Amino acid sequence: MKTLSHAPLKLLTGTALLLGTLSCSQAPSMKEHPMPTPDSPTHTETATLAAGCFWCTEAVFEAIDGVTAVTSGYIGGQTVDPTYKQICSGETGHAEATQITFDPERVSYGDLLDLFWRMHDPTTLNRQGGDVGTQYRSAIFTHSEEQKVEAEASRAALAKETSKGDPIVTEITPAVTFYPAENYHQDYFRNNAEAPYCSFVIKPKLRKLKLDATP
Repeated sequence: MKTLSHAPLKLLTGTALLLGTLSCSQAPSMKEHPMPTPDSPTHTETATLAAGCFWCTEAVFEAIDGVTAVTSGYIGGQTVDPTYKQICSGETGHAEATQITFDPERVSYGDLLDLFWRMHDPTTLNRQGGDVGTQYRSAIFTHSEEQKVEAEASRAALAKETSKGDPIVTEITPAVTFYPAENYHQDYFRNNAEAPYCSFVIKPKLRKLKLDATP
């Protein structure tokens, strides 16, 4: 695992910014690429993180050694079993998020938090790049008291480092019901690597984080 800094990054490339209209609500056709089946560790833990469009978040965490599964979905709202169309309205209260299964012997929860802070801008309220709305908010949904304590300490450390800049707006709340997104959202980068959003947003982000940009 590479050493990760806490410095927040604005990771959209100039090309993506110029395009302006790119967002994760634009879904091109899906290609079939089977997800590799990892070896099952003896013990796994779960992290649930929201950092804007879940297509990006999923692609980042799928590239991390020790992460055994990543599921894109919806959490933190009031609508039961919401659809993507409902989520896009911004009226259900859910955030686009990824639920990450990981082997703590290979990657720690703290490592995942470090990457979480680096992969998006936690100072922009309800927005990441061209994706705007409460569904794109920055959030950590904790699964234990230990995760809550570690997440709050991590946020406080980042806030101290960036005290002269914009405040951190990331919310930290207990995990509630997580609804997996529709099938075409799962493994999105793996299945649609040549789609415009993947080419102009996800691949540059992976390269910026020094992760493999090849699905």
